[in-house]
Amino acid sequence: MSDMTERVVLGTAAGHSPEAVPGGVEQGAPPRRAPVTSTGLIGWLRANLFSSWLNTALTLALAYLIVRGLIGSVSWAFVNAVWSVPVTEAGAQTQACRALNGTGACWAVITEKHRFILFGTYPYEEHWRPALCILLFIGLYVVSAMRRFWRKELVLVWAVTLVAIGVLMWGGILGLSYVPQERWGGLVITLILATFGLAFAFPLAVLVALGRRSELPAIKVLCVLYVELIRGVPLISLLFMASVMFPLFLPDGVNVDKLLRAQVAIILFAGAYLAEVVRGGLQALSKGQYEAADALGLSYWQKTGFIILPQALRLVIPPLVNTFIGFFKDTSLVLIIGIFDLLTAGKTAIVEPAWQGFGIEVYIFCGLIYFLFCFAMSKYSQNLEAELNRHRRR
Repeated sequence: MSDMTERVVLGTAAGHSPEAVPGGVEQGAPPRRAPVTSTGLIGWLRANLFSSWLNTALTLALAYLIVRGLIGSVSWAFVNAVWSVPVTEAGAQTQACRALNGTGACWAVITEKHRFILFGTYPYEEHWRPALCILLFIGLYVVSAMRRFWRKELVLVWAVTLVAIGVLMWGGILGLSYVPQERWGGLVITLILATFGLAFAFPLAVLVALGRRSELPAIKVLCVLYVELIRGVPLISLLFMASVMFPLFLPDGVNVDKLLRAQVAIILFAGAYLAEVVRGGLQALSKGQYEAADALGLSYWQKTGFIILPQALRLVIPPLVNTFIGFFKDTSLVLIIGIFDLLTAGKTAIVEPAWQGFGIEVYIFCGLIYFLFCFAMSKYSQNLEAELNRHRRR
């Protein structure tokens, strides 16, 4: 029997007509899918978590600990928690919280002290003013994050908004009562220090980074000395010098506001660190970019502003935002010179004997606020980096 006849017979024996299986192979058969156990979620689990008996044991043990931890956290934070307690006699308002013996959270301390944590010792009846300032700061961040607003008018928006915040916080005009800076505190102080600090430190950092690459020896030496001296000492020492040492060099009768002195120290410290990040971006550019700009006949500032800096800053977006996030959290160090920022206000809120012992809830509340701002900066930087580097994936 020939090979062709043998294939037809085999195909017929398998239940197919000879016409349907010419050559013994069925025409138009759909492709077979890969086994479910080797692809998709099941395949990933088998390859990464259950590939051996040791991995399986570790996976099950970690899953048990994670599930048990989640159940305990949910039970403590939500199921057994006390959200508010009636105020009766002094100290009795925390009896419901203390009766839990640690099995549940006492969020009543946040309900009772949230105004002090957010606004410090600002007059109670004027709390709408710092609350409005916080909203203005958030609105300013949102507008500045949108690329369609990256125009010259944005500088005017910043100036008007910051002036409005100053008027609201100080008062004394437009029918607003005057509130001295010593009464400020809470979240608004954190936003003031972070916003003004980074807003003024960034252009300072750009100038210092350009100065370190200057061909003029005097400018280069001054920039190097500034960066190395500031980066060689901790921020706490600069705050101490601004608070204690600096007033000693002022003439008699001249006094600079404590918040302003702390703000200047933060600007100088942040500027030194950001300058090194920007300098790294400048060094990452190829020499051809500089030569191409020179070939176009551009001046130094035209070359720097239109060609060099945009590319350099695009390369260092991740470290820049990482530095921003770090300094946003470092504003809490101003507590050592007696400025009531968010974290200091949270610590002070539980000094009252009736609420002592509930610090975990206050720190979680403050940590959540820090997390929201830092996470927003992180996500925005990721989206901005992906958008600006879209041309590289083409």
